[in-house]
Formats: sequence, C-alpha cells, structure tokens
Amino acid sequence: MKENTSRSSSCSSLKLCLLSILFLTETVVAIKLPPNLKIPALIAFGDSIVDTGNNNNVKTVVKCDFQPYGINFQGGVPTGRFCDGRVPADLLAEEVGIKSVVPAYLDPNLTPKDLLTGVSFASGGSGYDPITPKLVAAISLQKQLEYFEEYIEKVKNLVGEERKNFILASSLFLLVAGSDDIANTYYDLHARPHYDVDSYTTLMANSASDFVNKLYGYGVRRIAVFGAPPLGCIPSQRTLGGGLLRECAEYYNDAAKLFNSKISTKLDYLRKTLPDSKPVYINIYDPLYDIIQNPTKYGFGVSNKGCCGTGAIEVAVLCNKITSSVCPDVSSHVFWDSYHPTEKTYKVLVSLLVDKFVNQFI
Repeated sequence: MKENTSRSSSCSSLKLCLLSILFLTETVVAIKLPPNLKIPALIAFGDSIVDTGNNNNVKTVVKCDFQPYGINFQGGVPTGRFCDGRVPADLLAEEVGIKSVVPAYLDPNLTPKDLLTGVSFASGGSGYDPITPKLVAAISLQKQLEYFEEYIEKVKNLVGEERKNFILASSLFLLVAGSDDIANTYYDLHARPHYDVDSYTTLMANSASDFVNKLYGYGVRRIAVFGAPPLGCIPSQRTLGGGLLRECAEYYNDAAKLFNSKISTKLDYLRKTLPDSKPVYINIYDPLYDIIQNPTKYGFGVSNKGCCGTGAIEVAVLCNKITSSVCPDVSSHVFWDSYHPTEKTYKVLVSLLVDKFVNQFI
C-alpha cells in the first residue's frame, strides 16, 4: 500500500526507512475503501481454494505444481495454485489495494515485504475435521496455526511489537475450508461412519468456531469465514453422485447448506461476545450456484464439467499435460478442473461479494 514519501525523512531508524520504501513499490488497481478502513495485509488459512503453493513443499498427492495448472498465471507458470490462474486470496488482496499475488508461507523465497503484506498458510486437502488432512497428508489447520505463530514472531522482529499488533488487528484474514470434509471425508471415503450429517456438520462448525477463537487470541479481529459451496454441483461430485445424466447431487448440497447455517450462527454469536471482533460469514453458496445454473448470465458456456481433460473427474495429479488436454477456451468454463473454479469464475464471485463484506469490517 502507498505511504507518503515525505515520511521517510522522519524515520527514526534505518529499519523503518527501508520498510517505508518497501510499501512504496506496490501499486494495484483496487476498490475504494472507506476512509476509516485500513487493511495492511491479507492472510489466508484453509484448503485448496486459497492454497497458493504450500503443498509444493509437502509430501502429498494433492499437488498441482505442474502444467497445465497455471496456464494463465503470469506467463503460464504452475505455482501450486489449484487453478488456471489466480485464486481468491490473490484477487481479494488486489481488490483491497494490497498486492496482486499472495505468496505461500512455505515459499523459500519469501521477502520481508511478503510477510508484512500477507501470506497464505492454506493447504490443498485440509479441512475442519482433523481426519481430513491426514487422509492426504495435507497441512492441518492446527499446523497452519503453528506456522502462523512463527509468522507473528518474524513480523515482530521486522517492525516491533506495536506495528505487529496493528497488522494483526487490522489485516484481512480468510478462512476457507469445509469442502473436503463433506465431499471427501464424510461422503466419498466414509471416514466418519459413526456420524450422521447433522452431527458431522456440527463437528465442522465447532472446529471452525474454535479456529476463529484462536485467531482472536492472537490479536486478529477481521476474519472472513467462507461457507461451503454447492458441492453437489461441482463436476467431480456430479460424476460420483449425479447419476448417468450427471445432475447436481443434492445430498452434498444439503450438507453444505446445513454447515453454512451452523457456522453463520456461530459467527454471529462470536461477533457479539468477543470484544472488537469482526468475524464475517461469506455466503459463497448462492452466487456460485447461480453461476452454475445460469452460466450465460455471467459470460460462461460450460458449467457441468471442467476445462482439464474430460472435465468429469480430473483434479490434481490427474490433470496433467501428459494425459489431459485443455479445453480450447478456458474463459468459457466455470470450472478449471473437476473440483476448482477458473480464475474468471473467482473474479466474478469476488466482484459480487467484496463490497458487501468489506463494509462489515468498518
């Protein structure tokens, strides 16, 4: 974010001068924030929707640091984002004027500027249920919090206690998880046989609420918690549960809506009971469902299959340049692979959501 260059003359130390210069170098096109809202950084936790490359450094099958992933990312570079281009963490950071790309915390090339303007701790395959990341050797939410503790110490060493506290209290934090819990752990792998849908979504909502509470304990105040999407309408779940015609599998959708109702209620409670806290529920279900059901309304042509391979099942290692071709026009597809939307879809979603939830942080 830009700072007035005249301040450099009043810097009390070389460290502060250098940090001021760092912030001068980033210029992005952004929405106009309310004058009383300052967001110095964006930090993400969760799963593959906001994983910007952490799984590159993890021994897991849930990887995408190879082509054709990233074909629309800065010259066609596969970075470990589960997309053809950028993901919501990147786009939201750009929208609020921070930067256009949010690096992964485990990126070995992180700079001080990266740390001060935000990173992603998310890991593809993770979830609220502690069993979920274990099934695919992803980074659990608990481990993501441990990395966050390291991050806090690094920021403190860079800018001191007071500025560190400001960054924690004023930055935008994203929590995006739940899809892999419902789709993979509960339904596809039946890894929680003693739970029904109601008790399992309660487990998820309790875990999400506990995570928000822990962030609050670190001094975090602005937390955007994304609900589950219409899982039954994503290509892979259509293939697995939608019959011969690959219709939306409504039992996935019903579970997603049940979880969303529970986490929304819990966040309302936390907002009222935690002083100065601003946890916000982000309803991703309804806008994505509308895009899927009415693709032409948003400039898409295909919403029931991905762009990679057949579009019916390919994701992660199954979506590769050796065995999978890419559709002629990525921009016509709502989904990039069988599980993740395209950058274009994410851009549409961000444009529909950003004004609503940013204003809730005032």
